[in-house]
Amino acid sequence: MDISPDKQNIDRVFSNTSYFIDFYQRDYRWTAEPVQRLLDDIFHKFDEQYARSSALDPSREAVGREYPWYYLNTYVTNVVNGRVFVVDGQQRLTTLSLILIKLRHLAREFESGLAGWIDSKVAGQSGYEKEFWMNHVGHRAVQQALYDGEVPETIDVSSGLTARNMVENYELISQHLDMKLAEQRCFETFVFYFLQRLVLINLTVEQTDVSMVFEVINDRGVRLRPHEILKGKLLGQIDKDELERGGYNELWEKRAAEINQYKEDEFDNFFRFYLKATYAKNRKDGQRFDGDYHRAMFAPEMDQELGLLHNPKNVKAFLNGAFSYYSGLYARIWAAYNVRQEGLDMVHYNALLDLNAPFLLALSACAPDDPDEQRKVSVVAYEVDRMFALLQLQSAHDSNEFADALIRISVGIRDAHADTYREVFDAELTKLVAARRNVAEAEPLSYAAFRHAGPNLNRRFKRYFFARIDGFLAREMNLQPRHSIADLVQKTGARNGFHIEHILSRNEENRALFGNDEERFDLERNRLGGILLLKGKDNISSNNESYREKLQSYANTLYWNETLRADSYKSKLDMDAFKQRHGLELRPLDTFGPEELEERHRLLFQLVRKIWA
Repeated sequence: MDISPDKQNIDRVFSNTSYFIDFYQRDYRWTAEPVQRLLDDIFHKFDEQYARSSALDPSREAVGREYPWYYLNTYVTNVVNGRVFVVDGQQRLTTLSLILIKLRHLAREFESGLAGWIDSKVAGQSGYEKEFWMNHVGHRAVQQALYDGEVPETIDVSSGLTARNMVENYELISQHLDMKLAEQRCFETFVFYFLQRLVLINLTVEQTDVSMVFEVINDRGVRLRPHEILKGKLLGQIDKDELERGGYNELWEKRAAEINQYKEDEFDNFFRFYLKATYAKNRKDGQRFDGDYHRAMFAPEMDQELGLLHNPKNVKAFLNGAFSYYSGLYARIWAAYNVRQEGLDMVHYNALLDLNAPFLLALSACAPDDPDEQRKVSVVAYEVDRMFALLQLQSAHDSNEFADALIRISVGIRDAHADTYREVFDAELTKLVAARRNVAEAEPLSYAAFRHAGPNLNRRFKRYFFARIDGFLAREMNLQPRHSIADLVQKTGARNGFHIEHILSRNEENRALFGNDEERFDLERNRLGGILLLKGKDNISSNNESYREKLQSYANTLYWNETLRADSYKSKLDMDAFKQRHGLELRPLDTFGPEELEERHRLLFQLVRKIWA
């Protein structure tokens, strides 16, 4: 490996070299804090010396004699086909170029003789075109607008994050320099100091060493994300001409943008899910991908599977094949996870419960360009919902055991037909239920396990449960849902949110129904048969209301609530057909005590069997 260090002041850094942003590099991500820190560093030494030497006429010689040099850091480049690419350091170099643009404008305001010199540090002339030394190819319009002195608020920053940060940081730099350099002598002294006495070290590396140097450098300070380092290690193996012809960088950036729009750095989660879905044998085996998965991908045992180490041919095949398909699939799952889509409703239902299992299992289930993709994703999401719900309703859910089971399911459905998924899920479901009940075998759902469901459930799941019950009733009775499932689960505000209502108020009359046994009363009234979902806390009945009074408030609420009322059954053919079709003994209840609560709980058990069959 050949690394060539070169100490340069800013006058040399920005003189006759156009710097292209290598594909290894991120967007220009510096925000106010690091920019302010750099400005403070630069002016700290300058201010100290200027306070002692302000009487000196600004000149190259005086500043060189009186002001010490100041080290700003290192930047790394490599040269390919005559182009100089920045491998590391573009954040600092871009910020320095913004400072130079501001100095250019100040020079014109002061009518300083240094204006031409500063101008030559911002850009050079190439034929008819002006070429910025910091060559942000996709954001030249923004650079030109700043160079021309356009008002920052009017500049179009639609080209991306780099554009937005350049404009915002320029405003910060402009305000700072206006304050610090309000007098011409100070300004001109600072220009000499900035261009002559601020020093960077340029390391030039060979193309074959770039990815290694890039990763080592970024192990210090603010580290790059794993996907950013992985990008360098993969794309760095491809010849730059072929990289451009094949559009590999564009493919990578497109997929990263599609996925990261849903959550910051979600692209890293994509790789973790992909690697676990494809290669993990069990949960412990999959944990090697939880941290710096990019290192695990190039470990000897993984390289036997992936073959991406020092193998440009395999890298290109991976990018065009598995990466292209699975990253696209991941983005499609996120779209369905975020907003309910026809045919993929259950993916959105998973989101309402904060279940990320469909990301793992859909990647396990589907093969590249899978013609059965939508059905597999839909079935996976349904089975995840069913398994999670039945475990919750039988007090058999444990987050660690559930995570272990998902990895085993992932292995079981790889390369399998969607019709076989139920068998794989049920094997894990019954195993978890049996373990919780301390028996050798168990059914997926039993009333004995469901008997006390309610007190053990968190409020979010209770809202989800009654939302699903109401959705089922609406569909089966040809009615329009009164509220979306998302609203029923997610809205919790005092006025428009949905809250748990106890049918049995906490009063002496109701306690007497349970033999004045306070513990039994609390347990029973919190069972699913004893609670409802109502909109707005103001609509939830007070503690001393009788059941008859409560019945009145249940009118025109959720359909399940209304099944307690007699007027829900009068001349309702759809209700009669629904009861007959499903064998449900639904009836209005004029009174509500232990027997009625048990009756409602058993009816919910029957509905659970219909919904989560």
